[in-house]
Order: sequence, then C-alpha cells, then structure tokens
Amino acid sequence: MTDERLPLSFYQSFDTTTLAKKLLGCELVHNSPDGISSGIIVETEAYLQDDPACHAYNRRTPRTEPMYGEPGTAYVYLIYGMYECINVVSNRAGIGEAVLIRALQPLKGAELMAARRALFQKKSPSKPIPLKYLCNGPGKLVVAMGISRYLHNTESLCSDNLYISSPVITNPGIETSARIGITKGVDLPYRYFIKDNIYVSK
Repeated sequence: MTDERLPLSFYQSFDTTTLAKKLLGCELVHNSPDGISSGIIVETEAYLQDDPACHAYNRRTPRTEPMYGEPGTAYVYLIYGMYECINVVSNRAGIGEAVLIRALQPLKGAELMAARRALFQKKSPSKPIPLKYLCNGPGKLVVAMGISRYLHNTESLCSDNLYISSPVITNPGIETSARIGITKGVDLPYRYFIKDNIYVSK
C-alpha cells in the first residue's frame, strides 16, 4: 500500500471523464476501527450533469447535494434498498457530476473484506468468497471495504480514514464501453476499466 495520498488539486485538475480514467490503477484505502482495507481501482463510470443516468440530471435534491460539493468528496448512496455505492465528486463545486467506483482489485485486508461480505450475506465462514469476487461490483466493494453512507457520504477523500493513493498500476491499458446496470443513457461510452484485469465486474 502506498502512502502517497492524492491531493485535492488532483481532483480539481480534470473533467469527469478524464478523472474516471485517471483513477484507474489508484488505491482506495479505508482505515477503519476494524483495520485497514484497500484495493486498486480497476473499473469506473462517469456521470455528467447532462446525462439522463446522472442523479443530478435536471434536479438538485438533498440526496444529490454532495454531488455539487468540492471535487474529491465522497458521494455514497443506497440502491435497490440494500446496496450502497461510492462515487468521487468531480468537475467543479456547483456542478453535479461524479465518478462511480465499480470494482477493486483487493490489496490489503482481504480477510477483513471477506468477513464483511460473509456477514452481509449471512454466509458460513467455511465457504470463503474467492478473491476475485470480493470487490467486482460497486455494491460488493462498498460492503467489503466497510464504507457506509452514514459515515462517509460527503467526506473528503483526502481524509485520514478514507482516501485514494497514487497509482499502484501505472499507465494501465484502459478500455472503454457503454455503462452497465442502468436503464438511461445506456449507450454513452462512460465506463472505463483496466484491460484483461480479472477483478473487473461482469
């Protein structure tokens, strides 16, 4: 795990689609009371203000208010009534845009991640979750990393307990596709992932 935490200026330097690509290969770290867990960001999706799939599209609500904050802020929200997703607020303050972190390659605290996933799914510890399935989806990685909208929504990603560090994988081969798991703006090529990485979501 690196100690080179990305500064606020990093998030301020790029538009949303560029940031979504720049985050690939970087390390998401959660220093929680249970221990440290971290993973390499291997898949992202960009959500822009003129994008019908974006939560901030044509509306500003209490739920989406974090998206209008400073770039580098965490936006954590609930989907399907049970899963949470973490986004990196992007662009500039006052513009509702963000980058969804879709998948991680586990680095540190894999046993802790597996325990969190098993507890969430109420599975027996005797049936471990394979490493490549721990964080291969936005809902899975939030559970595995111990991230919560109650604790981390609106938190700066330059904080001491939740942050992103400089790339572990430098100059990764990046592929682009339409986003998945949504019903609006499905044809927009705003999904980015590291080529041939087995930890990318399916």
